[in-house]
Amino acid sequence: MLIITLSCTKLETRSRERPLAQVFEKNLYPSDIRDIFPSNVSYEDSMLILQNYVDKWVKKQLILQKAELNLTEEQKNVRQQIEEYRSSLLIYKYEQNLILQKLDTLISDEEIETYYSENPSNFNLDRHIIKALFIKLPLDAPDLWRVRQMYRSEREEDFKELESYCYQYGVKYDYFDDNWIPFTTITRALPNEIRNPESFLRWNRYIEQQDSAFRYMVNLREHSLAGTVAPLPYVEQKIRSIILNKRKVQFIRDLENNIYKDALNKGSFTIY
Repeated sequence: MLIITLSCTKLETRSRERPLAQVFEKNLYPSDIRDIFPSNVSYEDSMLILQNYVDKWVKKQLILQKAELNLTEEQKNVRQQIEEYRSSLLIYKYEQNLILQKLDTLISDEEIETYYSENPSNFNLDRHIIKALFIKLPLDAPDLWRVRQMYRSEREEDFKELESYCYQYGVKYDYFDDNWIPFTTITRALPNEIRNPESFLRWNRYIEQQDSAFRYMVNLREHSLAGTVAPLPYVEQKIRSIILNKRKVQFIRDLENNIYKDALNKGSFTIY
């Protein structure tokens, strides 16, 4: 038997409330759904939220009823699983609270460098990465001959002039000098395919291409090939996360051992 009634009546006691929905012997009351509505929600949106919630509740109760009817008593006995889940959840929350309060999260550059040098095989690249200058200009941009000189130059004044020029005439200007990026970030932006990226990176410093509307210029300032050890700056954040996670694991291990030793000294448990 299924009865669904939409109502926003809110009375003081459940015994006097009118159900929003009923599935067999179970009822859903307005007091059960007081916390489902965001603040400042419109009437129309609140009605939609209510309808969706009621529909989900009804489906859940119907499936639960099927489970009750079709599972054996042994299969329905989930008391131990519930207790294990509750225990695990409480322990996890307790450990996380202590980690937030007491774990040292400061990681020095020396620690990062030491871990990097001691575990090089953990940081082999799975792709080619580069530092590069990428320029995209209209074919009718002025003084392209000068741009070709400047984007290849190592002089600071040429770089500043090029930057000013590209802000005025450029369609795209990206200077990846502080950050390593995948080579594919550049190749995907070019009109023509680079067929052998590894060989190209080994023997070329510059890329110049054009299509019907634009000219593309790339200065490949540095590169690291797939299969080689990644530069430290490229994996620094990953190493930082690894070290922090190791500290968390050790913190929890020490916590468990200290609690065990303290309880042993106090005679808080007996193993038969």
